[in-house]
Amino acid sequence: MNMTRRDFLATAAAAAATSAIGVNAFAATELRYKPEAGATLRLLRWKRFVQGDEDLWMENTKKFTEQTGVQVRIDSEGWEDVRPKAAVAANIGSGPDLILGWFDDPHQYPDKLVDLTDLADYLGGKYGGWYDVCKRYGTRNNRWIALPMGVVGNAMVYRESHVKAAGFDTFPKDTAGFLKLCQALKAKGTPSGFALGKAVGDGNNWAHWLLWSHGGRMVDEKGKVVINSPETIAALEYAKQLYPTFVPGTLSWQDPSNNKAFIDGQISLTANGISVYYSAKTSKEPKIQELAKDIQHAHFPIGPVGKPTELMQITQMMLFKHTKFPNAAKAYIQFMMEADQFNPWMQAAIGYVSQPLKAYEANPVWTADPKHTVYRDAAVLMLDNGYSGPLGQASAAAMADYIVVDMVAEAASGSKTPKQAAERAQQRAERHYKA
Repeated sequence: MNMTRRDFLATAAAAAATSAIGVNAFAATELRYKPEAGATLRLLRWKRFVQGDEDLWMENTKKFTEQTGVQVRIDSEGWEDVRPKAAVAANIGSGPDLILGWFDDPHQYPDKLVDLTDLADYLGGKYGGWYDVCKRYGTRNNRWIALPMGVVGNAMVYRESHVKAAGFDTFPKDTAGFLKLCQALKAKGTPSGFALGKAVGDGNNWAHWLLWSHGGRMVDEKGKVVINSPETIAALEYAKQLYPTFVPGTLSWQDPSNNKAFIDGQISLTANGISVYYSAKTSKEPKIQELAKDIQHAHFPIGPVGKPTELMQITQMMLFKHTKFPNAAKAYIQFMMEADQFNPWMQAAIGYVSQPLKAYEANPVWTADPKHTVYRDAAVLMLDNGYSGPLGQASAAAMADYIVVDMVAEAASGSKTPKQAAERAQQRAERHYKA
């Protein structure tokens, strides 16, 4: 077997991490924080797409309660609803103690969040360190304002038999080949479909990839808005060619939409987490189980910039200052991120949420099924949504405003020319990135 440098490094890291994770693998977690007397907690998190995620999260929470006596109420909301509810809690100073939210949302209200630097340093020291992108998301002014719980990886999900029937032996590795594949799939009556509605994950992920892959950016390194550029126009011209290959209705798609369309057989290619495969693999219907055998995953194609330009969905735990029980909340976060809980959680969700701490790269979930492996490297590959400027209130607000998704949707569908769509995006972004 030929081993690349990346394979060698990954193998070495995995070996070291396995040793690190193995320590106290079956011992009860020692908490660094003593919960306050009579403490109770309320957590708001996003609704699961993978049942194993929810099952193990609840099981681990039950273990925490049994060990500490702290009752934890868990409320789940749709992905699109978590962000506004978190903002309300920050603004009014009441509500859930903890929120498992999205992207750089903590940077919208950093002064409302408890400093988690001590906990982040402890976890990083014990589990091989945080990936660089996780540090960027979790920190502000050299302090941790939130803790990344993981990355919901995004990849190309496709029907292998349909791709081969369209004339492709392997999945294209560049955007030119990708366009030809989508056109060929459409001609065969097995189209693709990518979210262009207010989809927190799938819409943002693929739209940002499209922009970045052609060299477009929201802002430059200093935070100056530069989205109205020749590179952005090139990306939107590409989107115009791609959109006719989509199944109808993608302009209104939210995060569950492409999952349903793929399982229903309406599309043969989309961008998604591992949840489509999980759903098919665990289905009780023989027809859907057969579909699972045909599902494959691939990294996003490389565009004219010549390097990976992927956006993944990072999910972060925020602890609000209005909590009455900060020690209990820190103890809960620590407990959920220790190996005894975190490893089984990743495995139960078949890698739906990938690791923010490097040691967990050794989790056997990534090699138990080769179809999982693409998602292992999410935090290594991904750019942050503020690229290439600083993360902060402006980047978080621009993401929450769906500027990039709307721009791609407008140009792709023809409701605006690429030039008009880029100009409008520039104007919208400048309202957030004020000098």
